[in-house]
Amino acid sequence: MNPALRTSATGMAAQQTRTEVIANNLANVNTTGFKRSRAQFEDLLYQTMQGQQVLGSSETNTSPAIQIGRGTRLAAVQRMHAQGALEATGRSMDVAIDGDGFFPIQLPGGQTAYTRDGSFQISDQVCS
Repeated sequence: MNPALRTSATGMAAQQTRTEVIANNLANVNTTGFKRSRAQFEDLLYQTMQGQQVLGSSETNTSPAIQIGRGTRLAAVQRMHAQGALEATGRSMDVAIDGDGFFPIQLPGGQTAYTRDGSFQISDQVCS
């Protein structure tokens, strides 16, 4: 495959992943306790086509090396743990976390788990 097409294909795949992460954020905007995510990318290797050159004498200007990038790739999908807006429910037993932290809960087996929205997961079963 042509290197230019391969480079552009990596960019298209990266933008597709970015779009999917944004779509997931939008789909879950009203989900209690949902934390948005952000895709992070990094450059692939650069190929040096021409090294640095001296123009005139060594005391004058030099031209920088000519490098061609070979694309991008997904480095990580980072979950953003920023504080969301608190919502008053009017119920006396409702609580919220303002700032960092999690609620400790005791699982049926006696282990301690942590949650921000009251739900937790045991194996493939989601509980509330």
